[in-house]
Amino acid sequence: MKLLLRLKFLGTDFCGWQYQPNARTVQGTLTAAAREVFGTDCRITGCSRTDSGVHANDFAATLELPFADCPIPCARIPAAFAMRLPPDVSVTAASPVADDFHPRYTVLTKEYVYQILVSPVPDPFLYGRVWHYPKKLLPDAAARMNAVAAELVGRQDFASFMAAGSKITDTVRTVSDCRVQREGDLIILTIAADGFLYNMVRIIAGTLLLAGAGKLDRVGMRRIIDAKDRAAAGATAPPEGLYLNRVTYHE
Repeated sequence: MKLLLRLKFLGTDFCGWQYQPNARTVQGTLTAAAREVFGTDCRITGCSRTDSGVHANDFAATLELPFADCPIPCARIPAAFAMRLPPDVSVTAASPVADDFHPRYTVLTKEYVYQILVSPVPDPFLYGRVWHYPKKLLPDAAARMNAVAAELVGRQDFASFMAAGSKITDTVRTVSDCRVQREGDLIILTIAADGFLYNMVRIIAGTLLLAGAGKLDRVGMRRIIDAKDRAAAGATAPPEGLYLNRVTYHE
């Protein structure tokens, strides 16, 4: 049978999601714990391949068991994993799904959050969880960034926001939400789409920061989008500010 697991993890000490034989990864850690929980090897497939240092508030993964029925009630599975997982990753929910369900290819939308701490000094309690940006931005930086972010909403070609060297040929995606708000020293970007290109959110975050510094307006963002050229966009923001915030599927 197949289960859909919902996870949270702090990516600081993980080398991303995908299993690597000589590195600590979320998939590898979860697979080892699942073997203890169910007493057998399990195949685990994730909804995304997060990079080193990237976090997740809501990550989805399927777990395939060599049983017709789950030997543990689904309501008890999170607690069973909690006894066997380290404190920087947890299973928050488990539910049965159809055998043909795929956590990546059946996604309806993914929502990411990117957090930037704009402060001359870092906050030790946010270390590894935000992009610390020590330079000054304009007083209305978040409003400027939010106005420019509106240009990203809709179905369009996001080739300018894909990491150089990526082999993806279809770079058209539909962004359903892209907004920026400020909470104290934190600037928070929220973006939802039917799919994302490699490093897309981090490049968008780095580009929108130019708007916060008064160096980019909506016309400039439109030129970047239309260029379909990675060199036209801003720098790639570091991984530690990025969170996979929500993954939704058809009911």
